[in-house]
Amino acid sequence: MLILGLLLFGMLVGAAAQLLLGARVKGINWTTALVAGLLGSFVGGLLISLLAGDGLELRPSGIIGSICGALLVTLAWSWWQGRRTSTSA
Repeated sequence: MLILGLLLFGMLVGAAAQLLLGARVKGINWTTALVAGLLGSFVGGLLISLLAGDGLELRPSGIIGSICGALLVTLAWSWWQGRRTSTSA
């Protein structure tokens, strides 16, 4: 049940990040939303740990940190995809 909750939370956070970036992303890609939500939670947790002075402790963060991390992961993925398609054309 915990794993299902984590997956659902990751999907919702990733979808929220894609909706916040609405101008750059067309629709919600649920696979990307899941990956961005899960990775974003850890990225957000790491950033919060660094800002709080706890060092490089990797831990899951709260909703705001997760959304910020998912935004960073989604932006990085969009940039990488755009770079890849522009160099191959």
